[in-house]
Amino acid sequence: MGIVSLSGHLICANQSEADAVVELLPEHIRLTRQEPGCLSFQVTPAQDPWTWIVAEEFTDAQAFEAHQQRVRTSYWGQGTAGIKREYRIEGL
Repeated sequence: MGIVSLSGHLICANQSEADAVVELLPEHIRLTRQEPGCLSFQVTPAQDPWTWIVAEEFTDAQAFEAHQQRVRTSYWGQGTAGIKREYRIEGL
């Protein structure tokens, strides 16, 4: 097993979704970067004000899956569940 990386975009459909991202993202980033096995975690605004570029790396599949599990029940996961995600995952 090796590094698992996720890259892609978070794409909001309206200003309400974008506002939820802006509100919830700082805590989501803080918590994710503290997770065991998180090597890097970046979510940055794209030129389109309703789109963010996502890039993350975890040491292995176990760390990546633990992150996914935490996110499902987090404020971030619940508050952004309906927002479109276009991600590519490598290393699983």
